[in-house]
Amino acid sequence: MLKDTLIVGLTGMPGAGKTTVANYLSQKGIPLLIMGDVVREVAENEGLEPTSDNLAKLMLRLRKRNGPQAVAHLIVNKIKLMKKEDKQLSVVIVDGIRSMAEVRLLRRIGSVKLLAIHGSTLTRYTHVRERGRSDVPSNIGEFDKRDKIEMDVGISNAIALADETISNNDISISELCQRSFITVHKWIQEGRNKSN
Repeated sequence: MLKDTLIVGLTGMPGAGKTTVANYLSQKGIPLLIMGDVVREVAENEGLEPTSDNLAKLMLRLRKRNGPQAVAHLIVNKIKLMKKEDKQLSVVIVDGIRSMAEVRLLRRIGSVKLLAIHGSTLTRYTHVRERGRSDVPSNIGEFDKRDKIEMDVGISNAIALADETISNNDISISELCQRSFITVHKWIQEGRNKSN
């Protein structure tokens, strides 16, 4: 049964530190799914170059065609497959939650906790530029445009309604990761206590 699976959704604006947290939690042994990777997979299948502009347009097109939960539906299918392969799967990280519609869909298959990572525009832009991915905005104007697209999709509500928020301003990567791990570990323990 999937309902006993804790789904930890990571949300936040681009460059806030979600993927850093996700990778750290994955290194601690928690399975990880990345919503952006699912969009990149679709882009690859459609023969699109994975640029920031192409991925943003694709995400919007998927949502227009299949509704606001379009990307989350692809993630749900992956979680179901993971659960089929590992009946003991008790927790999974989903990096890149962008709307409460996605959270509502995930709640149909598991218990969802939402962790928001916050960073100032300058902090986030610096992080994004350091990534070296193909979808890096070439300037701050393009970055602001990307932020607007994220907000139009509903990410502001997901951030505002998160179960916990961690600010990534003026802390080290190590501290960000530790705070996130403590929060997620607490949620895992709460889930275990409920099932006992």
